[in-house]
Amino acid sequence: MNRINTDKLRIGNREFSSRLFVGTGKFSSNKILAKAIESSGTEMVTVALRRVDLDNHEDEMLETVVKNDNIQLLPNTSGARDCDEAVRLARLSRAMGCGSWVKLEVTPDPRYLLPDPIETLKATEILVKEGFTVLPYINADPILAKRLEEAGSATVMPLGAPIGSNRGLQTLENIKIIIDMSNIPVVVDAGIGTPSHAAQAIEIGADAVLVNTAIAVAADPEKMALAFRLAVESAMLSREAGPGEKREQANASSPLTGFLR
Repeated sequence: MNRINTDKLRIGNREFSSRLFVGTGKFSSNKILAKAIESSGTEMVTVALRRVDLDNHEDEMLETVVKNDNIQLLPNTSGARDCDEAVRLARLSRAMGCGSWVKLEVTPDPRYLLPDPIETLKATEILVKEGFTVLPYINADPILAKRLEEAGSATVMPLGAPIGSNRGLQTLENIKIIIDMSNIPVVVDAGIGTPSHAAQAIEIGADAVLVNTAIAVAADPEKMALAFRLAVESAMLSREAGPGEKREQANASSPLTGFLR
């Protein structure tokens, strides 16, 4: 399928054509995962470091994800409960050859998996100084997003709703503020449950979305990945085209005089 969007998204030292990033958890097999990744057209795939055998350079999960040179591998620190654990996982990932990109997740609460803002900021400051390209997962907190930008994060990744909840953009108004205030890419992460949710995020100005559960648990993950791809590309094309302004009153699309002569 040929892409219809011509603009590029720049994060760190890379440019991306796709605005859809894909997670790898919850898929029933690596074969299904590989098909979903291909169908999605993604160029950024995140892998939980706790699910990868870093001592095995032929780990099947890594092989599935990195066999395409066009895909940026984004290890994440899912499961880290504080700054120290997250930093240790990032360093271990780099030492084992997974590169210096990291999706920073610090979630001390196992029930709601909400990110810890203080530990996330601390870990970002450390990892940026060590040369990592840091993409931090955060609550939709505009002030925290600005602090992370000042600390050198490559993006900010505010949640739309709790991880895996499929509830959509419950934090919509705060995400809008983050987009308005941000000078780095904003990637909406977590809670996106349908392609329409992803399209909405792009329409309000988000630079990209990250989707995992909604694709992985679908009856047909490959088809759902394609649906997300088309939704994101369509929303981006609409944004580039320049939608008309909203109006409080009706505004006829055809002239009301002269056509009955």
